[in-house]
This record gives sequence, structure tokens and C-alpha cells, in this order.
Amino acid sequence: MRFLRAALLVLCLLPRPLGGEAFCAPLPASGPKPSLHLYDRTGRPLRAFLSAQETYQEPVSLSELSPWLILAVLAAEDRRFYSHGGIDLRAMARAAWQNIRAGRVVSGASTVTQQLMRARRHYPKNAWGKLAEAWAALRWERTHSKDEILQDYLNTLQFGNLTQGVAAASRFYFGVDAQELSLAQAAALAGLIQSPTRLNPLKNPHGVLLRRGRVLDAMRAQDFITPEQYGLAMKEPLALSAGERPFAAPHFARRVQALAPAALQVHTTLDPDLQQYTEKAIQNHLGKLAGHNVTNAAAVVLDNATGEVLAYAGSADFGDEEHSGQVDGVMALRQPGSALKPFVYALALQNGLTAASVLQDEDTFFEGGFRPRNYDEKFHGGVSVRRALACSYNVPAVKAAEPLGAARLLNLLHELGFASLQRPADFYGLGLALGGGEVTLLELANAYATLARGGRVRPVVFARQPRLVWPVQERQALPEETAYIITDILADNAARADAFGLNSPLHFAFPAAAKTGTSKDYKDNFAIGYTPRLTVAVWAGNFDASSMQKVSGISGAAPILHDVLTYAYKKYPSGGFEVPQRVVHAVVCEESGRLAGAHCPHTREEVFVQGQLPPQVCDGKHSPKTGPLQIIAPVEGDVFKWDESLPAAAQQLHFKTSAAGGPCHWRLDGQELPGQAPDLWWPLKQGRHGLSVACGAETARVHFTVL
Repeated sequence: MRFLRAALLVLCLLPRPLGGEAFCAPLPASGPKPSLHLYDRTGRPLRAFLSAQETYQEPVSLSELSPWLILAVLAAEDRRFYSHGGIDLRAMARAAWQNIRAGRVVSGASTVTQQLMRARRHYPKNAWGKLAEAWAALRWERTHSKDEILQDYLNTLQFGNLTQGVAAASRFYFGVDAQELSLAQAAALAGLIQSPTRLNPLKNPHGVLLRRGRVLDAMRAQDFITPEQYGLAMKEPLALSAGERPFAAPHFARRVQALAPAALQVHTTLDPDLQQYTEKAIQNHLGKLAGHNVTNAAAVVLDNATGEVLAYAGSADFGDEEHSGQVDGVMALRQPGSALKPFVYALALQNGLTAASVLQDEDTFFEGGFRPRNYDEKFHGGVSVRRALACSYNVPAVKAAEPLGAARLLNLLHELGFASLQRPADFYGLGLALGGGEVTLLELANAYATLARGGRVRPVVFARQPRLVWPVQERQALPEETAYIITDILADNAARADAFGLNSPLHFAFPAAAKTGTSKDYKDNFAIGYTPRLTVAVWAGNFDASSMQKVSGISGAAPILHDVLTYAYKKYPSGGFEVPQRVVHAVVCEESGRLAGAHCPHTREEVFVQGQLPPQVCDGKHSPKTGPLQIIAPVEGDVFKWDESLPAAAQQLHFKTSAAGGPCHWRLDGQELPGQAPDLWWPLKQGRHGLSVACGAETARVHFTVL
């Protein structure tokens, strides 16, 4: 052996044309760079990305391999691996004799170490190349242990179909970890080393079986296995897996890859069941909106306490090229419409307003000629902050924002994590209160999760190991009392009933707060809902920015929100929202916003921050005791539109009178309606209708139409 090494060293000094350079070349570099492998929160594979060698490679140690695999590889490729010094002279002599007798090459003698050198560097396919390869193997053996060489070998080998290394191959071909390979599976993988292209299991399973048999023959001949084990392994079916690689949550996977470019394995926070349900909910509801030019939707689900991403669907179909399915709707910039209003009122509550304060919803011109209109194209007179936010009226929101100024509102939004709002406050103006700026769905989700957390901002967490976050500085952006009051309003189904009905998609059978938003010209709509434990945010629209056909947040995104949040609540249940110690309740007059007096006919219980109750008691003079009976809603000539995209139960009209109390008798189209209250709800029915009410001796009538 010393003589051979000396001879090879002399060859290193040969001139370049004679191949001396190959002998003097440095030893091959370290092994292949692994692929990035992602796993969900349960440990199941989520996605793998190609390595620098354009292969799927997953490093594994010898201790993590099935013992059968090591024995099978040694039996098939290098039975004297642990006894030679890098080259096997006995094997070389045997191969030379067999080849001479056959008149062609029928046997090789490359050791595991030589094959490793060949895999790391392409040597010339001639005698000089074989000698250079042998010289490299000898040098490599002097600086590496046998176990290190075998481990590198098993991680470097190509097994076809872009698989590199035994870990990737065992998972791809058999759907198991390399540690779990059976004797028959191990023999099949060892057999692929000879020619992964010719023995491609997906194209030539019969050839794989024949080669597996030869490997098992070699293992039996070398007493690596017993005759009984040999017999059982020969009978075992090949049983290949589907030959598919996991490709779940593609938008989420790409986001994680961007956050961890140098990682090898990432254990993410994604809940596979919730992810799958979210994707199906998006597809199901988009099918119902097909006739309204709604082609896409996105959704994200966050764990409020930890900030972890539990579900992340960037589009309805990643592979849908026609509708730009690879665009990530969770991170796309969109105008959120009314979805920013809770934060407008949160700032207003810290600066003098209460949930009971009355704002005038009336035709108003603001600075710069800004003249907002409501979604229903009507004005509603004096409305409380509670009702204005719950019903998403536009004019009161701008009136609440006006004394604060766009700069203070923008500063709060930055505190809440809306980094996408990069223009100066003057650029947005008061229109920012109505969503006149572009934000991402993830920013919205985390801001609403902040409300659920009592006003505390936290980073969004994509992975636990290594810890990967969407960088947001943790801080207390809102007082916990303010966050709770906004939450209490958004969870008040009765307060939003005038605008959305009692059975809208925002109504849940468990404690939950929710809000919708629709951008100008129906280009985007949002729905965000949260429980104490989870936040779900949904966007619906088109990636080409075309307008939907009269699809608002309540009819587009909200049904998806309802289904996803309902499913998520079953898996992650929670109680009611925790009431901060400094939140108190008081009875107020609905019409004045003051503490209720003895003469206030319409009162309700409201929530306040301790020490910030209305300073006056209402004297009731705002509510005249005498005067003609009126039907306040609907008014004469009103026209309403039946929305086919909404459930029938969600489309109801609120009949209201000026009467202080009952009994009142309602008649619609000559038919008496049940109930004797001064107000009631009526399910919409298309046609022209006549409505009358009699309270005592007074009667009032109006006519309205439902298209």
C-alpha cells in the first residue's frame, strides 16, 4: 500500500497533458448543501425546497438510519469497507479477471470512498481519471473516519427524481423516515446506487425488484441476514409511495423561506387541519360568488396569545395562472375600507368620546371638499359611537377623526404595526379613517389580535424552531380598557342589526367580535373576527384590481370568516372576553348619550372607563312626550335591494316608531304582524309594500319597495 501511495504521488508530478493536475488537485469540498425542509406544528412535512444542487437533500447521521440500509449498501457496494484503506486491491483484481473473461466491463471495483470522491468531483473517464480518483480516496481516508466517510456517502448519493441522499430517497419512494426502512426497502434503495436512472422505481419497478433480489443475495451470502429474513424480504411487495412531495400552504412556505434562507429544517406554527379547512372554505364560497366577478380570496389565522400563524392561504388556488394564484393575498397591499374604523374610535375614546357619545350622521363637507357617504346611501341622524361603529357609518367615523387629525391617527396605526402606511399624514388626510391607505391582511389580522390581547402588540410568529417572526416591536399600543370597549362594540350583534340584520355572517354562537370593510368601487372587501384566543382575517376580491359586482364585506369575505372562525373555535375554544378592572357599566339614554334620567324612554346599559362616565343626567327633553306618531324606519318611498349572495335570514328590515312604548299594532299589506312592540324586525320580501302602525289612538303609514 505504501508503494502504491508513493507511485501515485509521483504521478502528481506528471506534466498537465498527462493528467498530473488531477492528482495534485485539492481534495473535494465538503458535502452537498441540504434542502430547506418545512414541517407543520405536528411535525409532518409541509414543503421542501430544492438545494443548491437542484436536488431534494436532507442530511442524516448513521445513527438515524435503519441498520438494514447500512448492511445492504455495504453488501452491494463495498463488503470490505471497514478493512481497506480507500481502495480494495482484492476487488480490483477480481473485477479485472471477470472483465477479461467476459470481454467487456461486467464488474466494478470502486470502493465507497472512491464513489464518494467521484460524486464530489467529476474525474476523467479514463485510466488517469481512475488513478486520480483512487489517489483522492487514499488521501481522504487518512483525514476522515470510516463512519464519517460512510455517512457522507449516504448523504451525497443521487437516487433519481431529484432525490439526493438516503433520507430524501426513503421518504420519496417509500414515504418513511430512513430509520424506519424495512430489510426489503433498504435492499431496494441500496440497489438503486448502481444506476438510479435505469432503475428509476417510478418507471422500472420490475428492474428494481430484480436488483433488490441481487442485493439480498449478497447480504445472505455474507451472513448479514438469515435465510428466514431473506425469504420474507424476497416476498415483500415493492409498495412504492405515490412519489409525490408535500406541497402544502405554498404561500406560507414561501414566506417562511424568505424569513429563513440559511435554515435546513424549520418547524413552523401551521395547523394542518385548520389550514386545509381554510383553503376549502375559500374555494366553497368563491364558487357561490362566481357570478359577481369575485375570483380570489385570502385568509390568515393567528393565535392571539403567542402571535403564531395557524393558517395562511394567500389565494384560492396557487396553480391558477388565469387569476394570478401565486400572488400572496395575505401580504398584498389593499385598501381596507371600514376595517380601520375600530382604531379611529379607539383613539377617540382616549380623547373624550365614550361608547355612548352621540355623533350626527348627516350630509357633511369636510376639509378639502371631502364628502363621505354611507354604504346604504342614507343618513341616520344622531347615533351613538356604539351604533356608528357597529353599523359602520362613514360620516360619524370621519367626525370622530376630525378633531384628532390624520397625523395622530396615522401615528396610532404605526404603533399597531401598519408599516405599509409609508406616506405622510397629509397624503392620506381624513380619508384614512375610512381606509384610504393600503395595508396588508397580515397587518390587519395582527392589529385586531392586539384588540383581543388588551391593546398589546406582538410580533407574528411563523416558526418555533428556529424562531421566525414578522418583525413588529412588542408594546402596549392601546389601554386595555379602550381595547375592551372596542371589542364589546364589535361583539354587539344587536348594535349592528340596523345595518346587517340579526342573522348576518358576523353573528356567532360564541363570544366573538367582528368587523367588515369594503374599499371604493368594490375592489376589495375584508372581514376580521376574533375570540379571546384566535383572530381570523379574510380578504376577497380580484388580483387584477377589477371591481366586484356589488359584493361588500358582509357578502364576500364575511361568510368565509364565519365558517373559518366557527371551525377554529371548536378546535381552540375560549370563554368570554376578560373585563379589565377599570371598566364599569352604567345605564344611559340612547338619544342623548348621557346617564339615563327618569324621563328617558329608550335606555341601555353601556360600558365606560372608570372615572369617564358622562357628567350629566339626561332630563328627557330630547324626547317629546306629545306629538304625532311617526314611523321612523322605513321612511316614505324607501327602496331596498334583495341581495342574492346573502342568506335570507340575514336580510331583515327594522320597523321603528316614535312611540315611547306599546302596545303598537303593525300591519303590512293589510296583514297584521305578530308582536306589539314599538319596533320589530321583518324578513325582506320583494315587491311594493304598505306599512301601518297603530299605537293607542294614533296611526302612521308609509310605503316602501324591495327590489
